[in-house]
This record gives sequence, C-alpha cells and structure tokens, in this order.
Amino acid sequence: MAKSIMIQGTMSNAGKSFLVAGLLRILKQDGYKVAPFKSQNMALNSYITEEGLEMGRAQVMQAEAAGIKPSVRMNPILLKPTTDMGSQVIVCGEVQGNMQARDYFKMKKSLIPKIKEAYDSLAEEYDIIVIEGAGSPAEINLKADDIVNMGMAKLVDAPVLLAGDIDRGGVFAQLYGTVMLLEEEERARIKGTIINKFRGDATILKPGLDMIYEKIHIPCAGVVPYMNVDIEDEDSLTERFHKKREVAPVEIAVIKLPRISNFTDFYSLEHLEGVGLHYVSDVSELKSPDMIILPGSKSTIQDLIWLRENGLEAAIKKEAAKGTLIFGICGGYQMLGMSIDDSEMVEGIRHIRGMELLPIKTTFTTSKVMTQATGHTGTIEGPYAALSNIPVTGYEVHMGISTPVLSSEDIPSANVADQTHPSSCPSFTQITVTTESATAKSDGSVLSNIAGTYLHGIFDTESMQKAVLDLLYTRKGLTYDASAIQSYDSYKESQYDHLASILRESLDMPLIYEILGLTPPLN
Repeated sequence: MAKSIMIQGTMSNAGKSFLVAGLLRILKQDGYKVAPFKSQNMALNSYITEEGLEMGRAQVMQAEAAGIKPSVRMNPILLKPTTDMGSQVIVCGEVQGNMQARDYFKMKKSLIPKIKEAYDSLAEEYDIIVIEGAGSPAEINLKADDIVNMGMAKLVDAPVLLAGDIDRGGVFAQLYGTVMLLEEEERARIKGTIINKFRGDATILKPGLDMIYEKIHIPCAGVVPYMNVDIEDEDSLTERFHKKREVAPVEIAVIKLPRISNFTDFYSLEHLEGVGLHYVSDVSELKSPDMIILPGSKSTIQDLIWLRENGLEAAIKKEAAKGTLIFGICGGYQMLGMSIDDSEMVEGIRHIRGMELLPIKTTFTTSKVMTQATGHTGTIEGPYAALSNIPVTGYEVHMGISTPVLSSEDIPSANVADQTHPSSCPSFTQITVTTESATAKSDGSVLSNIAGTYLHGIFDTESMQKAVLDLLYTRKGLTYDASAIQSYDSYKESQYDHLASILRESLDMPLIYEILGLTPPLN
C-alpha cells in the first residue's frame, strides 16, 4: 500500500491545493508514482473523466502535476452548490441529487466506505498519496462528522502538515489556535507546520518560529514565499476575477455570472500574449470588447434573470447588434437561445424567454449529460469563418438539450448584425463523443457573429487558440507573432515545474521524507 501525507490548512485559501500540487510534482521528479486525493470537494468547476464520471477540477490539476490521468477516485465526493443552503451531491462521479446542507451532514458519514474504497484503490497503484484537507480541521462544530480533515487522516493513518497563510496576518495565532482546538490524538498527527505566502526576508521570522515551536512542539517544515505561479486555483477562492484590467491589442470580456461554473475554459486564453481577458459583472465594466463570452452556470435560469435585471443582457444585445462577437459555452449557450423550458422543474421555473440571439430552444431534463468529446468544427461562414475545420477536444456536463428552432419567423431580426437568417440552426461543431459506439453528433450553433457550444475546454488546443487570435486580430486590422504561441499543455507543464522548484527550495524536504518514512534521494 502507498505511503501517505496530508496537507491541512488553518483556514480556507491557505494554499493547500498549490502545496499538494507542488509536492506531487517534486515527488514525481524524484522518481515516485504519486497521486492526489481529496475525499470531499465543494466546487462549481468540474471535469468529466474518460469514463464519463464527474470530479472536481482541483484534483484534475493535481493529477496533471503528478503526470497521471485524472480519476474520479481522487475526489469521490463532489458538492456543487445550487443555493446558499444546498448542493448537488455527486458520489464516485455520479449525481445522487440535490440536498440541503442539514440533510447532507446527517448522511455524509455513511459515505465513508465509498471514500475508503476509492483511497485503497489508488493506494494499490501508487507509491505515495498526497491528501488535501478542506477549510480547517478546527471547525469544532463539524468535527464529529468530519470526513475530509482529521477524520480522513485517521481513516488512512496519514501524517499531517499544517499550513498557515501569513499574507492575511496572524499566522502564529492561526497555527497555535488550530493546534490547541484539536484533540490530543489529532495534534499527534501533525508532524510539521508550513508558513505559506510569505513576502520579504524569511530570517525575520526566525524568532517567531522558535517561539511557536516552544508552544506547540511541532517543527516548521518550511516558509514558502508568495508565489507568482499560474495554475488552476480553487474556484470559490480565485483571485482571477479581481485582477487589474490591463490594456491589450484585443479584449475579451467574460461575463462573471453569480453562479459561474467551469471558468477554467478561459485559462488557455488568459496566458496568450496580446489578449486582455477580464471578468465583467456590471454594465459599467463591459466597455467595448472585441469578444464577449457567456460562460457556464450552475443555475442557468437564475443567472439569466440576473443578466436581465442588472442591464447586462441589454448591453450584450446592443454589442451584438454592432457586430461584436458573442460566444456562449454550456449554460451561456443556453441563455443565447430563444427559450428555456423547465417543465420538470430542474431549476424551479417552468419557462423563460432566452436572449433570442441564437435560433435554438433548450429543454431541461433530470438526466445529466457527462462525456468527453473530440472532433472538429464544421465549415463556418461569416464573422466566425476563421474557426472553421479546427480540431477540438473537451467535455460536456449539463442538464439540458438544445435543439434548432426551425421556423425563421421565430428568429428576431433586430438582435444580430446580419439580417439574413437560415431556416434552420447551422452546426458549429461536429463532435465525436467518446463512447463505446463512438457516435458522431452535431453540437453548437452559429448565426453571424453569435456562436455557442456545449463543449467545455474548446479553447484549450493550440490550433483553436491560434484561430481565435487570427479572428480577433484580423477583425481589427492587426497582426501578431504566431511563433510566440505556446501550447497550453506546455505552458501548464512549465508552471508545475516552476511551482516544484520554489517548493523544493523553501520546504524542508529531508523532514518531509522522514515523515513519509522514506530516504531522500541523492542529488
């Protein structure tokens, strides 16, 4: 069975996900087969595995750092918030339904056999499992039913490294308070502390490190600097939405919906030179972008109502009439259509008018589409012609089916720049779904400067990134250096190596190997 080590934090956003990813990459570089594990994750950014199972993207990122394929075993429980008090519960990749928080807390300990089965399966295949906790282990109101922090550590007898966030201040109080609120058996599991996100001269911390050791008798396993590393972060805590807007030759505005999901779709565009991608939640922030993207949403109807009420729908339609490129993905694609029918009350409103920019209608169903897909875009005419015949890969995860509105009379001519409408909805992408039968199907729509697709990750291929740059730059009469485009996969690999390099320098790796019961490799 695999060795294990667990990263817990004094609070949310202490940097656990990055520390797990970096440690995985270091151990991989040192020759070990490693895998991540998080028993329960709460997130709206999810991923569909080759088997058609759903898991949190944080463990997908960590699997990439470990150099292995993502498996739903790495995240057996995923909670996708639907309201402030409830979530869709996904166990071992399959939807169990929506539950109120109180009801979930009553039953979650019954999921321990599933968690243990997933962990044991990984432990049979890998040398080391690096486990991530959630929030803080000192949430004393939740400890009795804990399955993700000390409860998980006890379940698999894992030693723990406790990380504190010094950037937000009070790190020594964080560490001391957390340790003191734990039971004696739980304290004994903590074999090292980590001071994370430090800015400045680490020697200044030395007196504090000595004093905190005298109080808790746990050695410091490292002081990690504030890192400028560009990898996927936890969606609920991301700082990407608040980045300062920088001027670039071409501008892409992503609408920051209240229940935005899978905004990892846009990370591949963020890293491109000459592209300014920013998130917009108010009409005053929209400006005059070259492209507007409506992302996925966990509650499509409620977010469409929000767009309507705060004026962004009207502003987007005004931009559409001017010829600005509008692109929708998943829930954003559904919003662009004529209507959404929710007769089965999946989201709780039976019928709502769409933005009426694409000739499609969407019907919600209780069954969830979850599949990976590969294929290519079709031949496209008009403003999106540059995206014709491009290989694409990605995945679908949605509760709803969109079909063409066949009557041209149902398509309002005032909402798009091109006043000529086809009698049926043109295909945007021809996708071969990864199933046993490899059934081909049509996905998405294009009408002049309006386009949409269900395919998450459509911008991740190098060929699609180049096509998007061609499209946006040509429309503005500009040119760019195509040789400067780095594939997104190569970019991510460089960032994982950069993360590992920083952690190798700042963590006490001999101590960590000792905690693991292993001998450090010879350099």
